Amino acid sequence: MPSVKILKQKEQFVAELAEKLQSSACGVLVNYKGINVADDTKLRRGMREANVDYFVVKNSQLSRAFEKIGLSELNEHLTGETALALSKEDIIIAPKLVYGQVEASKGKYAIKAGFIEGKPVDSVTIIEYAQLPSKEVLISKLLFMLQSPIQRLAIALSEIAKKGGESAPVAAEPVADEPAPVAEAVAEEPAVEAEAPAAEEAAPAEETPAPAEESAPAEESAE
Repeated sequence: MPSVKILKQKEQFVAELAEKLQSSACGVLVNYKGINVADDTKLRRGMREANVDYFVVKNSQLSRAFEKIGLSELNEHLTGETALALSKEDIIIAPKLVYGQVEASKGKYAIKAGFIEGKPVDSVTIIEYAQLPSKEVLISKLLFMLQSPIQRLAIALSEIAKKGGESAPVAAEPVADEPAPVAEAVAEEPAVEAEAPAAEEAAPAEETPAPAEESAPAEESAE
């Protein structure tokens, strides 16, 4: 019978495993019996580089962890030797790496089942996710789709600006002709004002002969 200390260690491991499962976006259960040491080393290196947690686990411990987080449906797949690949954020990378090893081993390294975003899925679903483009490729495609309308709009605006620049001189000609009448009107106004004083000065000159005509009767009376 296991000691109390060993039992506590197992309980702690199960609790930590349940927490790790719950914080993962995707998990893949595999039968690792058909993989050799060299391939296993290569697979583990690829998992680490992709931030995928990959380890061998006892079926009994994994079963208790599944029960803690509501994934007890996966317990039926816990037969034989089991390894687990967990990805915290990317739901595609773990299935893709595992499926790559399945193809390389020609079926000896097999997928049992898995879970995606807290939902249990079968091996067929895991393979379908594995065949999807990677997260980076999907993001690139999405960005391209979003940028395409913006690029077309920028090109259209550029063409409109070019056409507007070509027609600008035609619209500028009437604007350049408008100041001329204003200048002529201003130039004519002083001429009218300059003639007015001349007329006023001429008026007194016509009245000066009047006294000379009045002296004529004076001479006749003298004779």
